Amino acid sequence: MNVRGVDLNLLVYLDVLLKERNVTRAAESMGISQPAMSNGLRRLRDLFNDPLLVRTSDGMTPTERAEQLQPIVREVLASIEKAVEPRKEFNAAEADRVFRISVSDYTESTLLPHLMRRLRSEAPNITLDVLTPSDISYQDVEQGTVDLVINRFDVLPQSFHQMTIWRDTFSCILSSHNPIRDAFTLDNYLASGHVWVSKTGMGVGVGMGPGARLGWVDEALEKLGKQRRIRVFTRHYQAAMRLAELRDLVVTLPTKAAELLADNPNVEILDPPFDIPEIELKMAWSPLLQHNPAHQWMRRLIADVASTLN
Repeated sequence: MNVRGVDLNLLVYLDVLLKERNVTRAAESMGISQPAMSNGLRRLRDLFNDPLLVRTSDGMTPTERAEQLQPIVREVLASIEKAVEPRKEFNAAEADRVFRISVSDYTESTLLPHLMRRLRSEAPNITLDVLTPSDISYQDVEQGTVDLVINRFDVLPQSFHQMTIWRDTFSCILSSHNPIRDAFTLDNYLASGHVWVSKTGMGVGVGMGPGARLGWVDEALEKLGKQRRIRVFTRHYQAAMRLAELRDLVVTLPTKAAELLADNPNVEILDPPFDIPEIELKMAWSPLLQHNPAHQWMRRLIADVASTLN
């Protein structure tokens, strides 16, 4: 039998006939005429090469074949009904699910605490599984096994959906006891030791080998024909911010991260003594999740939280 030639309406007829076990009542249940239902039964008998319902002293009795078919037909129709029914709105207050989100250390420090406060009040049963960029690959995102990735990207696969979360400037953090804090010139900046901090890309993270791209700060200096002396390479913003308390080091990092130390009396937060282009924090996700109601809700929430931090 070629399933492409099967009229699915016949399965609906069979489902009702086996429940009512009466052609007239089945017709009334479906809102069609009795002759139309009789014609449907005839076509079903031809389709399955079985009488399906046989008239006995107890009324219309299903055959053994019909009894075998009944749960199968019900399951098929239930699956079809589920597939075509209008998608229900996502109820965040009652939802109990896990979102897997890959973020950089910068995002984890600046955005996640505020996001968790909103989740606690609006969706208390939602859990975040927070991954680092080196934990995942582009394929993980493309296949939807990771819900969202939030980071700074040079390029993204064209198939990904994306939106900008915010733009951020750069600030410098240095110890309150650093002798250059009252004369924070470009020359004094370059004469200091520096902490380099940045994201790793998707996939396995690697160290700073020859020819490695150093990023926004060093590219801005390169345009001036200058180069800073980097003493520590790290991927962790929290570690970099602690190192800023040492009196002979300067940490240059995005302003929203630097502002986390605004109440720390041991450090000063200053504007860089040269221009550094802004960075963009983006959120990216798989086209497979674009129309998922739960995913749409989470994206709106993250965008809303980010807007309050701007």
